[in-house]
Amino acid sequence: MNLDKLPTPSLILDRNCLQRNTEAMTARLKKHDVALRPHMKTAKSIEVARLALAGNFGGITVSTLEEARYFARNGITDIVYGVGIVPAKLDFLAEIQGKVGENALFSVILDNPGVARDVAARAQALGSSFEVLIELDCGGDRAGVPVGDAERLLAVAAGLQQGGGVALKGVMTHAGHSYHCHGKAEIESVAEQERAGLVWAADCLGAAGLPCDVVSGGSTPTAVFAKNLDGVSEMRPGVYMFGDVMQQEIGTCSGEDIVVTVLASVIGRGGRSGNEHILLDAGALALSKDRGADEFSPIAGFGLVFDVENRSFQGLSVSDAHQEHGLATGPSLPALEIGERVRIRPIHSCLTTAMYQRYHVVEGGRQVVAVWERTGGW
Repeated sequence: MNLDKLPTPSLILDRNCLQRNTEAMTARLKKHDVALRPHMKTAKSIEVARLALAGNFGGITVSTLEEARYFARNGITDIVYGVGIVPAKLDFLAEIQGKVGENALFSVILDNPGVARDVAARAQALGSSFEVLIELDCGGDRAGVPVGDAERLLAVAAGLQQGGGVALKGVMTHAGHSYHCHGKAEIESVAEQERAGLVWAADCLGAAGLPCDVVSGGSTPTAVFAKNLDGVSEMRPGVYMFGDVMQQEIGTCSGEDIVVTVLASVIGRGGRSGNEHILLDAGALALSKDRGADEFSPIAGFGLVFDVENRSFQGLSVSDAHQEHGLATGPSLPALEIGERVRIRPIHSCLTTAMYQRYHVVEGGRQVVAVWERTGGW
């Protein structure tokens, strides 16, 4: 089967490009002597995970309980659930542990002393064992103990001591604000802010006689551009595997590094004179409505449009998106006939891939060499 025979919209994955990206990140972190725990929230596929884990220790990060179950069923049992835990979710994780065996190692994250006490109590009641990473806010202002707030950090750690079902393993953070950096120097600065915050927390716990075996950073930009990772034990980037237009704009990948594209069909042409558009059968659900790249490139829209061979149309992008319709505009419209196919590079591959059940895998060309299923839901 080739790309001319697939239904549209379909999600296309270039395996050769994926392998280059995963090997590059593995090599990069080995130079820093830091473990790679890839975040699988974008890929949601065991085949992708196997490529990402090649040459690494075997642990992953996930963002949903369903991902945890899926990857555990497929033989990966060292898993960090990278979203703040609530006690009720421990029941689901305990169920997974019971099904995959004693070797299953699940780590959860939290940043609140009361939640720490409740999680410890619930784990003990379940007769299960979980490792805990205390989440830090290193500048992203989303979640976590603020760097510098030693009182709260130690209060969270103390809460974990009040039950026998959890063990403090260390600290983690996600430098999400790196996505808003303009240029390499700004990302390097955020990477150092992330590293310094993690080391502060590890030192604080150590001074109190508490364990901190894991010192875990995150974000693709900081993993790519960090100059110094001294004191960090692991990194948890994820979108580096696929890349996207947003990552291209901030400099962590090139356009040729973008692994996934959406295959779409031309279904019409419309608009008034001077404001014409090409109508595609890939809209908000096929592409997502994320316009994060607008901060850097206002013409990026909801995705950049290329021909089926992945050649640029010089500025053609999906500038408007309805549920199942994408309106492509640019400096000049190519002479595409109704029924012709195009490929759209996503603005944010994490969100674009979310609606699809499978990848149609190519190796640089138009021939589909494999179909990889994805998990979904929560």
